[in-house]
Amino acid sequence: MIRTALLSLSVATAAHAGPLPDPLTAEDFPPTVPAQVKLGQLLFHDKILSGNRNIACSTCHSLDHGGGDGLSLGIGEGGRGIGPERTTGDGPDRIRKRIPRNAPGLWNLGARQIRVMFHDGRLEVSDAYENGFDSPAEEWLPDGLPNILAAQAAFPIVAQFEMAGNPRENEIAGAIHDRIDAAWPLIAKRVRTIPAYGQMFVEAFPRMTTPEQITIVEIATALGAYMSEEFRVFDTPFDAYLAGDGTALTDLQKDGMALFYGKAACDTCHSGTLLSDQEFHALALPGFGPGRTRRFDPLPRDQGRIGASDRLEDAYRFRTPMLRNVTRTAPYGHNGAYPTLRGIVEHHLDPLGALDRWEIAQANLPKAPWLAAVDTAIMTDPTEPGRLRAALDITPVTLSNEEIDAILAFLDALTGPQTPRIGRPDTVPSGLEVD
Repeated sequence: MIRTALLSLSVATAAHAGPLPDPLTAEDFPPTVPAQVKLGQLLFHDKILSGNRNIACSTCHSLDHGGGDGLSLGIGEGGRGIGPERTTGDGPDRIRKRIPRNAPGLWNLGARQIRVMFHDGRLEVSDAYENGFDSPAEEWLPDGLPNILAAQAAFPIVAQFEMAGNPRENEIAGAIHDRIDAAWPLIAKRVRTIPAYGQMFVEAFPRMTTPEQITIVEIATALGAYMSEEFRVFDTPFDAYLAGDGTALTDLQKDGMALFYGKAACDTCHSGTLLSDQEFHALALPGFGPGRTRRFDPLPRDQGRIGASDRLEDAYRFRTPMLRNVTRTAPYGHNGAYPTLRGIVEHHLDPLGALDRWEIAQANLPKAPWLAAVDTAIMTDPTEPGRLRAALDITPVTLSNEEIDAILAFLDALTGPQTPRIGRPDTVPSGLEVD
């Protein structure tokens, strides 16, 4: 009855009256094992998982930057520093390629409802390969991964430009170029031969009796358990309001909520408890950087979902992001095209107009003169901008500046407490530096 009353007060008069979701609660997340969470915390911040032992998961998914890095396109192997101050390196170790996509925040990826991962959905729950997932590893992804977040954790560590490094630099990168699953045993060996890790794994996984049994499955399971706990947020003013606290939102935030679920129709895609339909939509976001598309595609472009599905109708469509803690995860878009929330909201309202007005100076791309031609290749291609404009799934909406202000106020109501749930360890068992 409370939710019905709130709904009638807030959105009943809107042209589009979408229903308010149920609040997100602890019950929406599967339980985790504390010993596995602790292991995951250490591994997440330990550079031992990277090919050259110089980058950790936390380098691009920093607790200090909303679970991301503050950059439009990430800087992986070869970069230096953390967050928006990370540089592209220099000399023979400088980066050879920007990461084609924005490093997403990890908020609520441990929720039970999650069934697809990455901007292009190249990892999803599926029976296609009898291991529980359809993924870039296909049938070579090992059995036993307990959930999709654990499965996701296995991939950045074997991505050349993210964490693995370049061929001939280390045994991990070399093995990947043989076959993706050839690298995971080498990473597991690194971990299990560190005595402290070996003992912790035996204690955290009851089925294990010796460190020699540690595989990528246990490593990824621990990483997933930590990410699920650390990046969990449901104690927002919006969730309190949905649970019945009518004073949890300001009047301006209530106005923004009415627009979100009404005239602006944001909930057409940002629907349900997670504020995402987990589907794929073309927004005509500006194209820049190296892009990511189908294997062996010779053209500079970033075609989104088609890269995973090979279906023409999926071209330029990207996964709808969840929105809790969105105020902490700038820049916005699958490639971080917009530095502010207002910018990405205004793009949704007038996508083609915003595309025409966009300039690459808006993107946070640390200097790499040797990549300058690559950074603008998509924009300067004679045909790609036209294809990008032709693929559009959203209809323009006219809102006043005051209405946009209200929507931004509502998005702020999706923000949880600042304090990390677990935090950064001071040291890690490998002895490598913690950023």
